[in-house]
Amino acid sequence: MPAIGQRTHLILLTAWTVLWFVVVEPHGGFSWHYLRTGGELIYQGGAGDGSGGLNLYAHHPELQMGPLSFLAAGLFNPFPEATGQFLAAALMSLLGLVIVVLAGRSAAFHFLGTGTNHQRLRQRVLIAGLAFIPMWTEVAVRFGHLDDVLALFFTALAVRALTRGNAALTGACLALAMDSKPTALAFVPLLLALPREKWPRAALWCAGLVAVAWLPFFLGDPQSFAAAKFAIPNHPASALRWLGVGDPETPSWDRPAQAALGLALGAIAVRRGRWAAVVLLGANARIVLDPSVYTYYTASVLLGTLLWDVIGQRRLVPWWSWLALLILYGSVFAVPDDAARGLIRLAFVAVSTAYVLLWPVRERGRRGPGRRRPPARTDEGPAQGAPGDGPGPAATPWAGPPAAR
Repeated sequence: MPAIGQRTHLILLTAWTVLWFVVVEPHGGFSWHYLRTGGELIYQGGAGDGSGGLNLYAHHPELQMGPLSFLAAGLFNPFPEATGQFLAAALMSLLGLVIVVLAGRSAAFHFLGTGTNHQRLRQRVLIAGLAFIPMWTEVAVRFGHLDDVLALFFTALAVRALTRGNAALTGACLALAMDSKPTALAFVPLLLALPREKWPRAALWCAGLVAVAWLPFFLGDPQSFAAAKFAIPNHPASALRWLGVGDPETPSWDRPAQAALGLALGAIAVRRGRWAAVVLLGANARIVLDPSVYTYYTASVLLGTLLWDVIGQRRLVPWWSWLALLILYGSVFAVPDDAARGLIRLAFVAVSTAYVLLWPVRERGRRGPGRRRPPARTDEGPAQGAPGDGPGPAATPWAGPPAAR
């Protein structure tokens, strides 16, 4: 692949993002009305009927987004509906580009002092980003799911903080992700990749900000717990059908099982020194056990493959990002049979999970997230740290060997 300059890949990714936005936006905003309604209810309190404010989840269990998402969505409500939707879509589309930049910078800092060729790293970010952006446009522009957008954005910020060894910021960002979308709970094992002595500080920030966002609703109206029992149809194309679950709607055990599976797989990944796979594994747990098959679910998988491809391994071609895009998104259009699509989803989850957890990886020394090494020479000359970066913590034994390169 031809050499690319330090800014060339960003220019290309920006143009790619704009192109997809222009193509999709005229037909987008499929689910934005949920966010708009939630934003009105959380700020106006239900226009005097008591169905909003802290009673929002008790009276509207169908609004499955986090309170932070509604607070953010409400900021667009003063605009005319079409204008607000357009501005929100533009902002959400931009955040996708920011996520790719964050992933690249997280990888550059994580590999600092390991002799990594940063030219090849930029190429990896570019190739993986070209796969990530179309799927991001699906969730951000076509569906307008601000909750998923914010959850994944804050998760990317948490990864950036993790690579710098900032326990408080890592915990805070993961909390904000859960305050935006409860399914972000599956990404909490990222905290375990911090040095053990930093776990209490990170956990305190995480638990504290989650409590601040959610407790007022449950204390204000105990019926808010009904939102956790909201059921959706079990689609014929879901992987859940292939696991023998024929219930017409969401089984009562399904959402707890999603969270438990995601947390367990993430903890195993960190224990094996492959913390860069946590987001992918958490997303896999969701799509394999979720009764629905909305295409925007795949955006979380693409964030997981993006992080794995640029941080978790050193191959020039980030093929997991493209496999996820082609298999999970492409099959929606290329495979007409519902059962076959469900089998494809199940197969992708099984193979990708086994790969990131069990496949041998190339390692260079023992280095955990947040640990700085002295600059080392690479193919591009001396490695340089980011201005103002201080020395990070020592690697935690629990985190194992360095994240799969």
